Amino acid sequence: MEDKLKAVIVEDEMASRETLSTYLDNYCPDVQVLAEADSIKNGLEIIKKHKPDVVFLDIEMPYGNAFDLLEQIPEINFEIVFVTAYSNYAIKALNLSASYYILKPVSIDELIKAIEKIKANKSNSELSIHSKILLDNIQEVNRPNHKIVLPTLNGFEIVHVRDIIRCQANDNFTEFYLKDKQKKLISRTLKFYEELLTDFDFVRVHKSHLINFQYVSKYIKGKGGQIEMADGSVVDVSVSKKAEFLDRFK
Repeated sequence: MEDKLKAVIVEDEMASRETLSTYLDNYCPDVQVLAEADSIKNGLEIIKKHKPDVVFLDIEMPYGNAFDLLEQIPEINFEIVFVTAYSNYAIKALNLSASYYILKPVSIDELIKAIEKIKANKSNSELSIHSKILLDNIQEVNRPNHKIVLPTLNGFEIVHVRDIIRCQANDNFTEFYLKDKQKKLISRTLKFYEELLTDFDFVRVHKSHLINFQYVSKYIKGKGGQIEMADGSVVDVSVSKKAEFLDRFK
């Protein structure tokens, strides 16, 4: 019989801790909750004591946040499921790293899905890699040095945001074109990456094209026009996006 995942919950609200613990007990038989904590200080103590496989961690807590806790752990050798009320900054950071998170109020389906993913990654020796990338990004002041985890059909790949020249829609997939001439087919929509990469100087210029503004080499006039990128590729600009794109040069 497969060993259960040892878990702890770090959440300052008692009602939220009780709800999560009950859901795990009733719907996730592969998880055993060993302890709960209501603060960063107590969370550190139970993590050190129980050495869990997975930590359910609220992002915003009194006297600090989840990242303050993680920075005090020399080696993250457990997976993390972040439990959070909606925060645009937090969600973008979590999506960049492909970390597991559940929005409050907790959905049973999303909870089960997170546990299934963790079990799969644990068997593939990929424990905590998402959390490590997340923490690296949180600590990285220089935004172009941020990394992004790209889920592929065979697993995932980690690339620097600064090395992405452009992204192109391909049905429900996105093709990533990188600085080193590599091309990656990623199992997420272009809309997802538009929302994720806007803060990193990426611009949606067409329904099929999202470009890194730093790699624009030339603009060619036309009804919408075209953009030549640093790698020599040319992408169309839609009429509706033309003014927005040209405004970036003012």
